[in-house]
Amino acid sequence: MSQTHPDAEDFNFNWRFYLADAPKSNALKADISEADALNVDVSEADVSEADVSEADVPKVATKTFDDSHWRQLRLPHDWSIEASYSSDLEGATAYLPGGVGWYRKHFKLDKAEDEQIFLYFDGVYNHVTVWLNGHKLWYQPYGYTPFYVNMSHYLEADNVLAVQVDHSRYVDSRWYTGSGIYRDVTLVRKAAVFVPIWGVTVRTPQVSQDSAQVALELDLHNSLTTPVDIELTGHISDAAGQIRAEYTSIVQLDAASKVQHVEQIKITQPSLWSPDIPHMYTAVTQVILNDEIVDTTTTPFGLRYFHFDADRGFFLNGQNTHVKGVCLHHDAGLVGAAVPDGVWRRRLEHLKTMGCNAIRTAHNPPSARFLDLCDELGFLVQNEFFDEWSYGKDKRLNKHDRHGDTISQGYADYFQEWAEHDLKTTILRDKNHPCIFQWGIGNEIEWTYLNYSAATGYFDVEANGNYFWTLPPYSSQEIKQRFDNLPAVAHDLAETAQQLAEWTRELDDSRPVIANCILPSASHITGYGDALDIVGYSYRAVMYDRGHADFPNKVIMGTENLGQWHEWKNVIGRPFISGLFFWTGIDYLGEAEAHSSWPVKATASGMLDLASFPKPAYHMIKSLWQEAPHCQVYTQLLDESEYVLEVDNVIEKHKDAWRTRLWFWHKVNEHWNYPPDEMTVVEAYSNCDTVELFLNGISLGEQRLQDQEDRIFKWAVPFIAGKLEARATNAQGQTVTNQLITAGPPHHLKLTADKLTLHADAYDVSHITVQLCDAAGNPVRHEDHKVNFELTGPYENLGVDNGAADNVQAHNANCLVTSQGHALMIIRSTFESGSVTIQARADGLAPASLTLEVQ
Repeated sequence: MSQTHPDAEDFNFNWRFYLADAPKSNALKADISEADALNVDVSEADVSEADVSEADVPKVATKTFDDSHWRQLRLPHDWSIEASYSSDLEGATAYLPGGVGWYRKHFKLDKAEDEQIFLYFDGVYNHVTVWLNGHKLWYQPYGYTPFYVNMSHYLEADNVLAVQVDHSRYVDSRWYTGSGIYRDVTLVRKAAVFVPIWGVTVRTPQVSQDSAQVALELDLHNSLTTPVDIELTGHISDAAGQIRAEYTSIVQLDAASKVQHVEQIKITQPSLWSPDIPHMYTAVTQVILNDEIVDTTTTPFGLRYFHFDADRGFFLNGQNTHVKGVCLHHDAGLVGAAVPDGVWRRRLEHLKTMGCNAIRTAHNPPSARFLDLCDELGFLVQNEFFDEWSYGKDKRLNKHDRHGDTISQGYADYFQEWAEHDLKTTILRDKNHPCIFQWGIGNEIEWTYLNYSAATGYFDVEANGNYFWTLPPYSSQEIKQRFDNLPAVAHDLAETAQQLAEWTRELDDSRPVIANCILPSASHITGYGDALDIVGYSYRAVMYDRGHADFPNKVIMGTENLGQWHEWKNVIGRPFISGLFFWTGIDYLGEAEAHSSWPVKATASGMLDLASFPKPAYHMIKSLWQEAPHCQVYTQLLDESEYVLEVDNVIEKHKDAWRTRLWFWHKVNEHWNYPPDEMTVVEAYSNCDTVELFLNGISLGEQRLQDQEDRIFKWAVPFIAGKLEARATNAQGQTVTNQLITAGPPHHLKLTADKLTLHADAYDVSHITVQLCDAAGNPVRHEDHKVNFELTGPYENLGVDNGAADNVQAHNANCLVTSQGHALMIIRSTFESGSVTIQARADGLAPASLTLEVQ
């Protein structure tokens, strides 16, 4: 289970589910019709928040309700991704429905006298209400923050847990959220004297290469009506299991009391955590009462030290380090928001290979499991809390809310009441993760405060500058004057930021507070910037120098940036900019304009596509971030390219267009298949000093990186079938090659898997890739076919996808049409051992077969 609760019991299995309402979704309406036929009362299930007081419990939440005909499933579960994409729905959330869903679980539980039983939910999207045996235990509107409930007082011999999830406001975010209990649920047993959930805080006030001082803060609860003396004993072990420190203390607890006890521990010659070597430690603490161990708590943590300098950037463990970051939403393509560990692992490993060392969780707290993986694999994480504060955003067109319809009302409706709770529970859960190095309190909040955009002058009627590429038309002093003369709003942005920052520092002052500021020219002068330790610039590289000059003592960095070379160029020439976060590391569902963008269901700004296949931008960024020699070739017809020929030289159609490219990479192909003699442009992305291009063994010329202002090697080549090869050589004489071979007609299918052996734990996954190939085995990337999968053995099919942003084929299927000649299926193991055989077939092509072992 998660490192956050390594001692907990898995509670993900044997649930029943019923979808009471799903707006305009034909695929899920069929489920409702089936339920009606089985005498499940839809009206009883469709209960709003106002209907669920203790005195008025809906029948569906009671023990006597008959759920025998409901669907049986396991968690995590996202019902939205199971539906069909529909142009009748909203593109902001990927043309998929929300609705109202109910989960029920029957369970028996032996409970000792005075034992405390907690149920922990890592995330439910959203408006979740929890009942146990007809007793309401919890309600929470925000879908991204964890919570737990104490079930002790309402447990019986036979129990029924009922959870209502009301995502009827299905466009309440600007991206795909998913619906349901989409993160882990665990059962946590505690004795009468115990360390509560989130009750261990590991502080490291002093860390160096020679030694580390660890302050282990333990919250201790005594639920007994008598005072007790307890013995605390524990140890800290390293990644190899070697004990590095031990501790023992006697603590007196009054009756029905809560106290905090601190153990001061010194570790000599520590192994430090970093993206390069993510070394972890584990603290184990035991509570001993009357010579009996009554509670054991296991807490993973890491040792590292870092700081940001306003002039020199970011230092980690004493080393000046560039933040090579990407922003990530929480979905993972075909699995939606219910993402297995193995799916995240594959995605993160691809990003690691690209050279990425940091993640910004846009724009909400991630799952605990995601942070576990970032600890393990070595990623710095900016944990971001909110996309909305007091005022809502337009979910369809970004910026401030201009619609006001019910289905798009989001977190702003609950921010004033719930912000402190949601922020603090996130910090309490995540505080011990060494990967977290920043707390992000907000994303582009200024859009929702119109006095901010009005003050900058960018959006005046007579304004003629480009927001991305030109400085504000007014100085900082003039912007402040304009701002001060504008009418105030009810909820002041700077005051809210100060409150959020205070709440954050109250629980953790070891990490800087940051926000992603879309209008920093205004935010610096209003008090917003003063509330922050770091002012993050959103697409404002043009402001770096002015921001540093006007506010020399304030740390600034890029926190949302275009995935282009020009953005990184603006970092490496400025030591006071520690790095950036590209938008985005991986394509994500949603943030598409409804109807006008159909069938584009996703935002294709990533370095990896929805199926985690690398895209051209991936190889460009890899050539910027990795030192090992790298080279990748792409092609395009000249007439469809970004270029023209001028005296046999390939030049941009629009001079210096590369300097102002935005989120999406220009269209190129990873194949060498064109009409004979058609003029093409061959591009190579490389970090090597020279690249020489060969066509069928004949050199087409060598080019130097220093001559490529846009870092793209380019050749004009009339198409001749055969082998196109780029040979790149760095200053040390190391050589790497990349080639494209003209493919013949599709002849057969090829299946590969990232894992051929799975654990029979019902969690392990394997990614199955199908590729069209010609008779010689060369990949065919310029044609597509419908592929059918046939599987036998102990498996669960999590779905299929081809990675394309405009693919609206259902994921819950055994067939699909490829994109660029390939597609993906993800299967998950069950508790049963055996062989899983996968066969892939396509009309007119030789089939392929692959066998996995589950053991």
